[in-house]
Amino acid sequence: MFVRITTDASPRPNSLKDLGMTSASNPIVSLNEFTYKKGTEIYGEKEPADYVYQVKSGAVRSYKLLSDGRRQIGAFHLAGDIFGLENGNEHRFTAEAIVDTTVRLIKRQSLELVAESDAMVARNMLSMTTSNLQHAEDHMLLLGRKTSLERVAAFLLEMDKRLSGVDVMALPMSRRDIADYLGLTLETVSRAISHLHDLGVLGFIGNTQRQIVLLNRQQLASLDLQH
Repeated sequence: MFVRITTDASPRPNSLKDLGMTSASNPIVSLNEFTYKKGTEIYGEKEPADYVYQVKSGAVRSYKLLSDGRRQIGAFHLAGDIFGLENGNEHRFTAEAIVDTTVRLIKRQSLELVAESDAMVARNMLSMTTSNLQHAEDHMLLLGRKTSLERVAAFLLEMDKRLSGVDVMALPMSRRDIADYLGLTLETVSRAISHLHDLGVLGFIGNTQRQIVLLNRQQLASLDLQH
């Protein structure tokens, strides 16, 4: 599942430390760190959900393979995101490194033990679960009710917000990844991005076109009618 660390009227945990997830803050906690090469699986669907993860650097995609072989990406996890916290005992998605990625991880059982005696940790875990649910609902709306252009606009607005409104968005994911996240074909995503470029809404830096400059955020927001 997905959770993005943000700062708003109801502050959420912005690190594993805030969840009591460091050996310094609690002797029963053992925090490890691993690096995964691009394309390497971090955990698989239906595998035991024994750990909770945070992206230290890089990016991760969570996805399901459908019965017809198509891939549906449920979330992208960027630096600072905590993921892998499940309601049940198994992972519902496969998590894979999009680029070379370093993650911190802690045993879920350790976190649950801390939560039993620390009300703040328990509240933070509830906040994370609520955020996961909200993201799932927003994604369902995006897939079911929005046009292809609205979906691409919504995705760019999401990335802009999560990357703190930087002038240049360096997207780690490919257009194929974006298509599988938005429930569109690669060609449709490419046409939509080209259309936004022609409208003067965005520009590109470099040949890969993964570095995007948002030239008109207001116009982009107007294209996402449900924003």
